[in-house]
Parts: sequence; structure tokens; C-alpha cells
Amino acid sequence: MPMKIIDLSVAIENDVPADPPGLGPKITYTTHAQGAEEVLRFFPGLDIADVPGAEGWAVEQLNLTAHAGTHLDAPWHFASTMNNGERAWTIDEVPLDWCIRPGVRLDLRHLPDGYVATAADIEAAVSAAGHDLQPFDIVLVNTAAGAAYGRADYLGRGCGIGREATLWLMAKGVRIAGTDAWSWDAPFPVTAKRFAETGDAGLIWEGHKAARDGIFMHMEKLTQLDQLPPSGFTVSCLPVKIKGGSAGWCRAVAMV
Repeated sequence: MPMKIIDLSVAIENDVPADPPGLGPKITYTTHAQGAEEVLRFFPGLDIADVPGAEGWAVEQLNLTAHAGTHLDAPWHFASTMNNGERAWTIDEVPLDWCIRPGVRLDLRHLPDGYVATAADIEAAVSAAGHDLQPFDIVLVNTAAGAAYGRADYLGRGCGIGREATLWLMAKGVRIAGTDAWSWDAPFPVTAKRFAETGDAGLIWEGHKAARDGIFMHMEKLTQLDQLPPSGFTVSCLPVKIKGGSAGWCRAVAMV
């Protein structure tokens, strides 16, 4: 049977409400006609009409954070330390063999927006997937946010993964996970409201901060998770090698 590849990555593009204001990517496109001017600067005396098609090169200039589009967060993004005191890894230090592993899809689309998933929720989803979770499996969390990508309400959609749920995954030997939401944690407006009501700073970024107790990374802004079977596929999520980076863009795919 031929292998089917499912693209789990969103495109990096202008004017998509996939990030808070001011954090989205800005892409400047140079056309072939504009690129012709650059060609002429490299080759004095050239008549562009003598170049096949009379065209120069097309180029894109990008201004973006390492967290734009589908990306893998390194431990350095969460804190300066991991594994109870070890210096946190940057994205260029992530073991690449961890990034190509068997995957399991957890369906949490039934959980309401802003809900913080517990260890019991994750354990129930793994059981529902019929999967025997193994160390280094890549766990993909399918939330209600996936269907909202590209819409104005995307940032507020989907459940988050709480501290105890993240620790449960880490205890099972999971080192890389992912979500189709903007963040591994619950949407910020919901967390801000809870913080205002309780004054408990431990609620802020609790899923991210749980990784300080071990070695854990996750992808954000995945897509098409609803196209995956519960298990029986391999995930590839090799990150771009940014020296000292807190994250790296990745072309995440599932090979079924």
C-alpha cells in the first residue's frame, strides 16, 4: 500500500488572524520584474532582454518571530532551565531522532474553548484512541481551534493542556507533542480572567511551565489533525536550525 502524506503545517502568510496583533509575519514579495534590477546590479553591461524570459529572480523578505506559523517550541522558550535545574535546550540542540516518531491523535474537540485539560482527560483520550502510549511517541491534540484557523475567533478557540496533563505525558516518556491551537495552554483572555479572579500566577502558562520539571517540547498551530487516524502513522517535525532559538519553524507532516 502506498504511503499517504498529510500536511499538518499551516502556511506562513500575510494578513491571517493567527497571531495577536503585532506578532504576525510580514512578507514582502519581489516580483520577477523587480528582481531583474538586482540581476543587472550583479552583471554590469547585461541587457535583461538577453536573459531567458527577460526576467530576474523572485524573492521574499520575511519579518517574523520563530513562533509564526507551525513551529516547534524548544525548552528555552518556557524557561532558562529544564529537568529540575539543567540549562534549557535551544531549538538547535533538540535531538532530531525525537522529531520522527510514531504519532497518536487525541480528539479533544468536545472540550469547550478555554477549558484546561487534566491528566484524566488526556488518559481518557489515549484510551479512546486505542493506543498503547510509548516513550517518545509524538502526541497530537486535536481541539476545536483547528476548524477555526484563519478566522478572527481562532485565538480564543480550543482547550488548553494544563500542568498536570503535561506532567502526565512527560511521565509516560512523551518528549514532543502538538496542538492545532495558537498555544499549548488555554487562550490568554480566559487565563487572564481566571488570574484576575484568583490572583494565582501559577495559572499563567501552566502547561508550558510544567516542562521545567523534565524535558518536553510541543508544536503549535498544526492543521488537518482531523484527517488523521487515532494512531498508526509517523510524524515528522524537523525544526529549522536557529542558533540559540526558542523555537523553529517546521513542516510537520504525518506519514500514514
